[in-house]
Amino acid sequence: MMLPSAGWLGLSYFTYFFSFGIFLPFWSLWLQGEGISPESIGVLLGAGMVARFLGSLFIAPSVSKTSSLINALRLLALLALIGAAAFTLGNAWAWLLAVIFIFCLFYGPLIPLSDALAATWQRQIGLDYGKVRLWGSLAFVIGSAVTGELVNAFGHRAILYTFCISLAAMLAGMMLRPRDMPRDEQRPGKADQTTPWMTLLREPAVWRFMLCAALLQGAHAGYYGFSAIYWKASGYSASAVGYLWSLGVVAEVVVFALSNRVFRRWSVRNLLLLSAVCSLVRWGLMGWSTELSWLLLIQILHAGSFTVCHLAAMRFISARQGGDVIRLQAVYSALGMGGSVALMTVLAGFLFENYGSAMFFAMAVVVVPVLFFRPRPA
Repeated sequence: MMLPSAGWLGLSYFTYFFSFGIFLPFWSLWLQGEGISPESIGVLLGAGMVARFLGSLFIAPSVSKTSSLINALRLLALLALIGAAAFTLGNAWAWLLAVIFIFCLFYGPLIPLSDALAATWQRQIGLDYGKVRLWGSLAFVIGSAVTGELVNAFGHRAILYTFCISLAAMLAGMMLRPRDMPRDEQRPGKADQTTPWMTLLREPAVWRFMLCAALLQGAHAGYYGFSAIYWKASGYSASAVGYLWSLGVVAEVVVFALSNRVFRRWSVRNLLLLSAVCSLVRWGLMGWSTELSWLLLIQILHAGSFTVCHLAAMRFISARQGGDVIRLQAVYSALGMGGSVALMTVLAGFLFENYGSAMFFAMAVVVVPVLFFRPRPA
């Protein structure tokens, strides 16, 4: 069966983010249901983030030809499904540590490679990235809401089985053929436009931006790892937790849809400032209150703490040329949802077990350096 290329990519984003809408909010609940302590949960989730970091940084850039992107996505989807199925084979801590590392090593690069495919099709067939990417955000909303209801009905084991089914659906969708296969792009008479790694990362604008992105995204570690446990302990049902997560992504969708109109004239420096201010308010409120009215505001602020930071990243990276785009995208993906979140998740697990909601105040402190290290305008 053949699909229009935009439809093929939209389906890939939909199925991936449906699975991510299960994994990100609810995996800590599944681990808790298997008898794992909060501090150990932090270590396990941190190990998964380290694997995402390594996969994004080394596996994603190893796909050097754009014509190989679809086959690479298919292979990674298959390996991720096998890794997820391995969770059903035992719940010993050492086994879970090995499995989550291997799973995330292959699951992590799926998004940077999908974004690389989207960038390729933007040039080759005029793909509208915004309209296609929105399907991913919509799927995250549906995945988290549906999983919350299933956990209420069937308990924590529903999380793992629903997750495996969603990954199988992702692989099945990727096995379909897009109408336009990505083509390798050659530039006769032009030398390689890729800046050497160390030269690139030593540029003041690059390391300042990556530091800010790592801090802003890493500060989400407490939210990613422990908000479901925290809110459930505060008296909210699993379905309510799912709807709260969905609200955050709805706010994300709105900002993505309006980004070109609202933020067209904003610099990367100012976008990072807005994201930092929203983050400080969000994590401060999250440590202060679990009242529903405040939780609604906290989740709406996801549009600022996460989405505005991501928009800044896309604007910063797209301003580069040649192979620098792929390299910066790999580094941003590795740091944004890998290395920084991994370190902060381990710390968050320790803080949550010993200090409870004060962990979120620590997440706010992490954001403060962004106010001073934002890259200066070119």
